[in-house]
Amino acid sequence: MGHEQTIVPFERIERSIFLIRGQKVMLDRDLAALYGVETRVLNQAVRRNSQRFPADFMFELTREEIRNLSQFVISPGFKHAPRMLAFTEQGVAMLSSVLRSPRAVLVNVEIMRAFVRLRRYLATHQALAEQLKELENRVAGHDEQIQAIFQAIRQLIAPSAETERPSIGFRPAKVSGPKSVREARGRFRRGRSRGK
Repeated sequence: MGHEQTIVPFERIERSIFLIRGQKVMLDRDLAALYGVETRVLNQAVRRNSQRFPADFMFELTREEIRNLSQFVISPGFKHAPRMLAFTEQGVAMLSSVLRSPRAVLVNVEIMRAFVRLRRYLATHQALAEQLKELENRVAGHDEQIQAIFQAIRQLIAPSAETERPSIGFRPAKVSGPKSVREARGRFRRGRSRGK
């Protein structure tokens, strides 16, 4: 079963997800833009159904959080917004029941898919980070062991302070031979004359 043409690109949704107070959230103004309604309309619907949005579904940002977030979001009036709501994944899911428009339902499906992809992506990276940490821990003790091996190799390579040991194996006796061909002929001739 293939996916139909998406109503909102994944990248646009992904850019609208922020990490605030340790939770992945979307802001009211971004959600309103995705749903095709004004921010005030979305906020009115939320206020009328406040019992559906407990603190773990939605919370209001503090002035400091808005100021900090405005460093990453380029939007006119963002920094000076009087009030801004942040919706967790569960809060976003609840919004589709509050807004009740066909577009809200379709957009909500795309947002839920984006949250799932993001969760998979983070899980993959966390697994890799854990494996890397395990490898670091395994190798950490090896530095000292490797240094000990190098030290032992250096001791084997270095010349010993002991006296030189005689080499083992067959060595022919040193014969002082002639230094030139003439000297060899002279010795040969002398040797023949002695024999007579």
